[in-house]
Amino acid sequence: MLRNMRNVGRTWIGKVVAGVLFTLLILSFAVWGIGDIFRGGTSATIARVGETEITAEMARQTYQDQVRRLSIQIGQPITPTEARAFGLDRQVLSSLVTEATLDERARQLGLSVSDQLVADAIMQDPTFHDSAGNFDRNRFQALLGNVGLTEERYLFEQRDAVAREQIVAAIASDISAPIAAMEAVHRYGAERREARFLILDESDIGVVPSPSEQELADFHQENLARYRAPEYRSASILAIDPQDLADPAAVAESQVRAVYEQEGETRFGAPERREVQRIQFSDEDEAREAARALEIGQTDFEGLARERGIPDDVFEMGMLTRDGFIDRALADAAFGLAEGEISDPVAGRFGHSLLRVVTIEDGRVLPFEEVEAEIREEIAIEEARDRMRRVYDEIEDQRATGRPLEEIAREAGFTPRLVEAIDAEGRDPAGNRIDLPLADRLSGEIFDSDIGIDNAALRTDEGGYVWFDVTGVQPARNRELSEVRDAVAADWRREQVSLRLREVANDKLEQLRTGQDLETIAQDSAGSVAQAEGLARGQASDPLDSAAVNAVFATRVGESGTAPLGDTRRVLFTVDQARATPFLTTTPAAETIGDRLQGDIGEDLLTQFIAQLQDDVGVSVNEQAYREAIGLDF
Repeated sequence: MLRNMRNVGRTWIGKVVAGVLFTLLILSFAVWGIGDIFRGGTSATIARVGETEITAEMARQTYQDQVRRLSIQIGQPITPTEARAFGLDRQVLSSLVTEATLDERARQLGLSVSDQLVADAIMQDPTFHDSAGNFDRNRFQALLGNVGLTEERYLFEQRDAVAREQIVAAIASDISAPIAAMEAVHRYGAERREARFLILDESDIGVVPSPSEQELADFHQENLARYRAPEYRSASILAIDPQDLADPAAVAESQVRAVYEQEGETRFGAPERREVQRIQFSDEDEAREAARALEIGQTDFEGLARERGIPDDVFEMGMLTRDGFIDRALADAAFGLAEGEISDPVAGRFGHSLLRVVTIEDGRVLPFEEVEAEIREEIAIEEARDRMRRVYDEIEDQRATGRPLEEIAREAGFTPRLVEAIDAEGRDPAGNRIDLPLADRLSGEIFDSDIGIDNAALRTDEGGYVWFDVTGVQPARNRELSEVRDAVAADWRREQVSLRLREVANDKLEQLRTGQDLETIAQDSAGSVAQAEGLARGQASDPLDSAAVNAVFATRVGESGTAPLGDTRRVLFTVDQARATPFLTTTPAAETIGDRLQGDIGEDLLTQFIAQLQDDVGVSVNEQAYREAIGLDF
């Protein structure tokens, strides 16, 4: 699965991996010919890439993982139909086939990944680091639990992921962007232009007469959609979060002190840290023999490491907290030693080791009085989460009887929010955005529902719920001219000004193109010629907006053009000069351009590589077996 590419995004190669595999989620079926390879039948194998099989269990587990993640993201369970609408079934199958392609290549090459490499990869993954940048075992286990992974399964998957990454690095690690391409990118961003310009406004077009009734009526009729009143709905809303139910004053001091004693060191200060060195051995006998050599003074710890050819980055574990160790046995041993002491052989997850504590940095903790209120609030909210579940059940039981939400809320001691009119964008009839819980989602849910529908409660990020009833519907309609006369008249006038300004500007532009200069033309205008220097592509430079600046860049040096400035002004300009700073390959900006181009080139190469591999080894997918494995009712 794509999450297993644990280093993705940390280097430009990682970004290539992410880009390519995401692209292949969408496009890989086209690469390996979906129409020709899908076939029916039932089998425990749902797909085969060369000799690498994708089992029904792998497909089922991966699909369920993705459904679980999506459910967590949106705050509520999703149905199989919704999952299919999101395209999860296609994405999962495509990612499985893409990863199997890299696994098949790893098999062909005989690649293997050591336990030590897997452990180092996990400990170096910033996803599992605490705020001090150290590996945090509690965070590691919590994050795995959040996505439904056991530690054993994650370690197994990391082994394959590291092998895939080695293949990717071999393909994309030795790429350099062509200097010509880098220079072109540099010039596009670094180019600056100078232009003289004249702004035309209403004073250049004469008097715009007031519209007649017929002109207003015609304009209104031609632009009915512009003045259409959207559908509005009224709703009753009840939002409850654990924070609303929490009562910090009711929390006993003994509870607060218990949490402080248990978590104070890690949460409210810096825990004890130890600088640790480690030498790993193939078995216990070898470790004990080395320990005896150290005990009799035959060698020292650093000398033993040098004799065994252990790289510094493996020998030096660094300054670690107890939770910074991925292996609990090593942590217990290291934190049981005095400064400078060497351990007896330690049987860890990845073999036997000797440890040495170089230095010890004592921990420090804030006093109880300074953090009491924070802990008390957290305990109260946690207790309120249990009450939240009871409140949820009580309200849902009442809603099952068909009673109105407003009535249920008031009876339970809560105050519902009554919204008289809201449109699909969450605005009231005056165009103001209505402040709602889950605002980005709730208005859409209201418009997906109807009067009398028992709507599912929406889960909030804080662990609460939002209930709503649609209580009224005002259908969308075309407003009569009498309702929007002032707006129609203002729009009609703006359009007339814009049309006349364009005509005047085009006339003056023709004069420029026939040889007159901008200063001469400006004599007939109320404005004066101004100079714009250092214009950058796509960036506004007062009084020119970004669209006008882009028009300057779309015009050749020495030529003239015109562009609108809003509805009631227009700019007439002549481009005088274009220049760009020299391209130097040694600057940080050049390095950034090169990295970006390297990523793009690497992504193209990797996409082609995977496509060619699939073509060489052959890919077959049993569509019916896959559907059965993931439980979709097609």
